[in-house]
Amino acid sequence: MAGNTFGTLFRVTTAGVSHGPGNVVIIDGCPAGLELSVDDLLPDLRRRRPGQSKLTTQRDEQDLPEIWSGVFEGKTDGTPIAITFRNSDQRSGDYGDIKDKYRPGHADFTFDAKYGFRDYRGGGRSSARETVSRVAAGAVAKKLLARDGIRVLGYVKQVGPLVAHVPDPTAVTLEQVEATPVRCPVPETAAQMVQLIDDVRMDRDSIGGVCELVATGVPAGLGEPVFDKLKADLAKALLSLPAVTGFEYGAGFAVATMRGSANNDVFAPPEAHESPVAPDAADCNATVWEPKHGPRVRTESNRHGGMLGGISSGMPIVCRAAIKPTSSIPRTQRTIDRDGRPTEILVKGRHDPCLLPRFVPMGEAMVALVLVDHLLRARSSKLSS
Repeated sequence: MAGNTFGTLFRVTTAGVSHGPGNVVIIDGCPAGLELSVDDLLPDLRRRRPGQSKLTTQRDEQDLPEIWSGVFEGKTDGTPIAITFRNSDQRSGDYGDIKDKYRPGHADFTFDAKYGFRDYRGGGRSSARETVSRVAAGAVAKKLLARDGIRVLGYVKQVGPLVAHVPDPTAVTLEQVEATPVRCPVPETAAQMVQLIDDVRMDRDSIGGVCELVATGVPAGLGEPVFDKLKADLAKALLSLPAVTGFEYGAGFAVATMRGSANNDVFAPPEAHESPVAPDAADCNATVWEPKHGPRVRTESNRHGGMLGGISSGMPIVCRAAIKPTSSIPRTQRTIDRDGRPTEILVKGRHDPCLLPRFVPMGEAMVALVLVDHLLRARSSKLSS
């Protein structure tokens, strides 16, 4: 089946289904010499794993990675990195009653239309269970990016009608994001979101929202000018995740009501206090930096979201993904079966009343994979002076 590999130089291939023996990811193109162990993968995997709070599905998967190849004596050796995850808490019987019925909002019908049959146990290959592989690959990408002072951090911006006001997205810290189970860095709004999700859960329903993703320390010059624009690859990466229905960056759809004079970001020289070198990996909140041989400029605002012409400008990359309400809800819904006959369906199993809290590390992973791939590609775009 095509479409299981992502990236050009830093390539990630995933395999596995929701209720199979497990999942696997192969990372090809990671440079040799990167210190890497299971412990480097666990923090983000724990943020993604199910069962972490009442706001998420109660499926109990430990998501413990096993590194099978690509690492020798604690460092990457330049060969493909293979990481596996064993499934341990499947309840395939929950799906026996609906194997011939199409779940509203799911890929059941479209998968059937494409292949002629499908794995109905939890969605098979279309399940968000597959994202455990992406998050592991993203953790490797993040570690590579940190060597160049690049940080990727996401948070919940919106749940239903509740929108968090974040004055400076680049100032948000991981500690603020992780302080609440909903992963919103604004405590007052986070508390309201938690209550809303719990109310929706008690009403046997689900709700959607928006995740904002911010990459700081990104140098100018990443991305290609035509088809492989950085914004296009970010859009593809995030839209490839389950339940994502929209993507925007910078001012996004708000530009539709603006004039050019209001939307354009004015170029300005760097601030006097800015260092001419890349920030230390531990200081990934730096606003802007450039390679030592490149121009060092900034803009007074960032409505362009860190990308101009599909190429990074050196300003923080800010993008957002809209996440739909979880399609599996414990309510009886009208549908049809595989023979086209009207019927009703009640989806059993364990599902997230809101996907946003667990989506954050998934979104971060995909942004990191795009950035590290383009970072490696950029190193061959021009000769050093």
